[in-house]
Amino acid sequence: MKRKPSIFVLTALLLFFSQTAGAQNRPPAFPRLEPDPKALEFYSMGARVSGYTWADYAQISLWASGDTSTTNIDRIRAAADALNNSSELPSNRRERAEFVLTYMHSNILRSYSLYQTRVDTIFSNGRYNCVSSAVLYMILCESAGLNTSAVVTRDHAFVIVHIDEQNIDVETTNRYGFDPGSRREFHDNFGTLTGFTYVPAHNYRDRRTISKIELISLIFINRIADHERQSRYADSVPVAIDRAALLLGAGYSSTSQIDDSESLFEDPRKVVMDRLFNYGASLLRANREEDGILWATAASARYANSERWQEFFEAAVNNRIARFLRERDVNAAAARNFLEEKKSLLTAENYAQLDTIIVDAELLKRANQIRGATDGDSVISDAINVRENGRLPERRANELIVYAVQKTASVLCAAPARDWRAAINYIEAFISRNGVRLGINREFDQALRTYRDNIATDYHNRFAAEWNRRNYDEAQRILEEGLAEFPDNRQLLTDRETVNRMRN
Repeated sequence: MKRKPSIFVLTALLLFFSQTAGAQNRPPAFPRLEPDPKALEFYSMGARVSGYTWADYAQISLWASGDTSTTNIDRIRAAADALNNSSELPSNRRERAEFVLTYMHSNILRSYSLYQTRVDTIFSNGRYNCVSSAVLYMILCESAGLNTSAVVTRDHAFVIVHIDEQNIDVETTNRYGFDPGSRREFHDNFGTLTGFTYVPAHNYRDRRTISKIELISLIFINRIADHERQSRYADSVPVAIDRAALLLGAGYSSTSQIDDSESLFEDPRKVVMDRLFNYGASLLRANREEDGILWATAASARYANSERWQEFFEAAVNNRIARFLRERDVNAAAARNFLEEKKSLLTAENYAQLDTIIVDAELLKRANQIRGATDGDSVISDAINVRENGRLPERRANELIVYAVQKTASVLCAAPARDWRAAINYIEAFISRNGVRLGINREFDQALRTYRDNIATDYHNRFAAEWNRRNYDEAQRILEEGLAEFPDNRQLLTDRETVNRMRN
């Protein structure tokens, strides 16, 4: 006896299918669009009467580096304590600032690495670049009671120490980078001169002084660059958003106030918008246009920039439609449905441009599928309509009309019937109805000549067949019939000469 499925099995199957359906309908995992709450917390710290402390800068720099542990903040505190408790720490402020640089290179920094921008990594392997070393130097100077700011150039960052109305540059990547351009002598324990060092001053044509918190924000910029070098565009989005929140707080605008100039310190809002679009572009490159549209819809609601988002929506819809139309069996219907679904995302101009592309593809596909006069008439009528209402440019519409007429004619005279007259009649009827109005009569001249030559050739072949059978009277009748219709045909005139020679 057949056993019925158990309730357990049915329940399991239903659960499986519901989970599968849920997975299929689940939206893709996009990068977060809201800032890390820490960003807003750190932004608020700067509004205090006392502003940021050196310990705040240390904490923020580690967070900006992506470090969420407590280990490295303890290491920075320990380094600051060791520095400030050192018996060698000078009381003179200028000498103290130079001592901090020497201390860093002697006890913490080990080797330069172009892309190593994270402060936490300095404490794990000693590697640093201009940004990470400048941030650490700034923190240690502030802990030692020194006032600092920073400088950014096209491709570099360093620190300024402010001492007694002097602004002293410090190239933190160089052990001897304090006040570049000055000569420093070295003496032994007995005061004897043992040598000197000289670091040339850089004549930076473009330099901009930035605040300490802006210096820390360069960590984000370098992390973004690192992500995008590896095509990790999704990872760069929240980094840019956190940087903007740190510098500007919550609810900042990303519209017309954005500075699009080639600034040495990029507008945080511009950095965010560029990351949003770079990630969106990566979705389009991966043929994920629908995901790209979902992403743009979500991101544009939070970060408005109507012109750029409109360009993105147009590109996404265009790319998807192009893929429909590139498919082996041109899927014009799917392209049309997709365009209509996304119409609300497009301007009237963009919609019209994409509509033109689909109309062209639809008509071309139908023209290629013509199987008779009814099909041909339908395609030709629609092509004339879109020509007249402007949905297709006149020149392109005329090309499709001519192609559809000639395609229909070729179908009507196809083997085995070889009914050349049907083809001629179809073309001449079209010319009679529409030729003058559409201005495309001349395009059919060659086709008509070819079909008429084919009829004349048929007369010749029939004549030759009867002549070879010695049915001379029937052969002559056929020849005279052909000459009556085509009196100037060279082949038939040659046949008549043959008949005349035989009679003579």
